[in-house]
Amino acid sequence: MDPVIAGPPDADRELPAAVVEIARIHDATPVWRNEAGGITLRGHGVHIKWSPIGGPDLRREQERLIWAAPFTTVPEPLEHRSDGTGEWLVTRTVAGRSAVDPDWTLRASTAVPAIGRGLRELHEALPVDDCPFRWDLDLRLGEIDAGLGHRDPDDWGQEHRHLDFPAARRLLADPPPVDGPVVCHGDACAPNTLLDEDGTPVAHVDLGRLGTGDRWADLAIASLSCTWNYGPGFEELLVESYGVDWDPRRIAYYRLLWDLGP
Repeated sequence: MDPVIAGPPDADRELPAAVVEIARIHDATPVWRNEAGGITLRGHGVHIKWSPIGGPDLRREQERLIWAAPFTTVPEPLEHRSDGTGEWLVTRTVAGRSAVDPDWTLRASTAVPAIGRGLRELHEALPVDDCPFRWDLDLRLGEIDAGLGHRDPDDWGQEHRHLDFPAARRLLADPPPVDGPVVCHGDACAPNTLLDEDGTPVAHVDLGRLGTGDRWADLAIASLSCTWNYGPGFEELLVESYGVDWDPRRIAYYRLLWDLGP
């Protein structure tokens, strides 16, 4: 599967006027741009996420951060605002560095197990029976059928591009049994785990999709993201570090679901 188009912002690419103004107000510097055109800025003790119209719903993320905060370490929301171009969410900076910080990409044998352990800790900390948010199959398949996903195979990972949408959707009609219902992160890619200097997982970020679901929905993407960020050979190490055996059927199913989903 190809990597998502996300990473440090291009210095030669012009920033939206709203982002320039946000940066001025908060004395902040852009540090990340995602595939939807959203930009993350870092200021003094705060991070600011800006999302264009039609991009990720930051009010949705704010609600999930507030709910998760009593159980695990996540950024504290401080302010949410919007204008005619998009919306932004200001959060208090939490300790730790992204697991794809350049230093950690050179120490993948330490970073990858930490991501696996951190994901297990997150799943065990968040109370699934009390979670008001969903990320289960019924919800996600319903979004796909409503036309909210990626219907064009050119948007999918390489291993799925031989399929057309009807064929891919038929494969999703035969899901594996749920194995370990948890509160999923919803975007458990490597950059969204923060590590301390010793490689201990200390926090998670980007929780806009957080909700109840099968733990393999997170594991499938967390393990896949290791190939994007560290190269081949680390997928099974992540799953092993989480504490379960590699499950080819669930991995394949949830990666296809990820490709077709919004």
